[in-house]
Amino acid sequence: MKSAVISIGTELLFGSIVNTNAAFLSKELNELGTDVLYHYTMGDNPERLKRIISLASEDCDLIICTGGLGPTEDDLTKETVCGYLGETLIYDDGIEKRMKKKFERLNNNFSENNKKQCFVPEHGYIFRNDVGTAPGFAVKKNNKIYICMPGVPLEMKTMWTKYVKPYLMDFENACIVSRHIEVFGVGESNVETVLLNLIDTQTDPTIATYAKEGTVEVRVTSKRSTRAEASNAVERMTARVMDLIGDYVFSIDGETVGEAAAKRLIEKNVSFSCAESPTAGLFAAKLADMPGISAVLDRCYAVYSDRAVMEELGVSSEIIERYTAYSREAAEAMAVGVHVRTGSMMCAAITGLAGPDGFGDISPGTFHISIYFDGKLTTKSFSHNGWTRQLTRNLMADTLLDMIIYVLDDRDLPESRRPASAE
Repeated sequence: MKSAVISIGTELLFGSIVNTNAAFLSKELNELGTDVLYHYTMGDNPERLKRIISLASEDCDLIICTGGLGPTEDDLTKETVCGYLGETLIYDDGIEKRMKKKFERLNNNFSENNKKQCFVPEHGYIFRNDVGTAPGFAVKKNNKIYICMPGVPLEMKTMWTKYVKPYLMDFENACIVSRHIEVFGVGESNVETVLLNLIDTQTDPTIATYAKEGTVEVRVTSKRSTRAEASNAVERMTARVMDLIGDYVFSIDGETVGEAAAKRLIEKNVSFSCAESPTAGLFAAKLADMPGISAVLDRCYAVYSDRAVMEELGVSSEIIERYTAYSREAAEAMAVGVHVRTGSMMCAAITGLAGPDGFGDISPGTFHISIYFDGKLTTKSFSHNGWTRQLTRNLMADTLLDMIIYVLDDRDLPESRRPASAE
């Protein structure tokens, strides 16, 4: 089955709202074995919507619209789609009753314009809205399926998961399985070069690379008649990919580097504390975003001045004066200082210059990371001039997260390692 996703709402075109619905639906549709051919984003305009539906119907068997099902005058998706399909709208008393009960529970009045949401296509399959008020629907016409859902992400995702997805599963005769291999420390062009022989000869499974901020994703995908067949094909190809780039892989489950690091710390029950200078708490915030991290995360020091490094972590003035607070030696002393003060099993420190200015002979973008674990220090130095200050700080934090994974896995970091955005 081939599909198109049409996102409706003038606010999407203004950029005031990020279109997360299209990304969510694409992933879900691919997992169902449906090929997504098009994304359309448009304002609340009936004539344009008709043209887009007509255009999508030329190539697609499934057309999904999100947005424009509300009670206001500019919510015209339902009327436009049903008009295009020649489908009569009828009033559903059951929807009105459910809507009134929901309004009563919320102590809200059922205003007259809410009746607009009680009209549904006469021959449509209706999807309940358990979160909001506007129901969704599906209409089959000329061997094609047209589906309309609300635009509010929580309403759409809930409706999709509970009602729309099970409805569509009856029409699929194939299954798509993907594995998302996450890479840090090497750029997309290098990853593609190493995998080129596999990519050039691919049929099924397919291999594709995607550059992100600081990381690269390698997606291995198979479309087979059963999930078991697709899964087996993906696993075999994943093993071949890992043989080639495994040194740079931090996750084969599509996790962010923060999720992967937190998962390792929690699974291994390793208490953790840190000190950070140029990132000033950014690293700790990324780690603290992960659910369950409170089981192992003890404390984090944001030490931005020389005085703070000496007073909070016990780094000697001799190290600061001889090497500066931005040095490799300072990073190691900071990591040891964190361990002395906290007793955490793993202690990490990061120091350096985020830029845009340097300091003496030290270039902007130079930073050092040191991790104290199991009685020894692992220290790495990086220098990447030319990035923005914000990007540099973000990648500093991600580099530390990545190093945690390698130290906990007892793997050596490749000497050529560097964040992908350096390319």
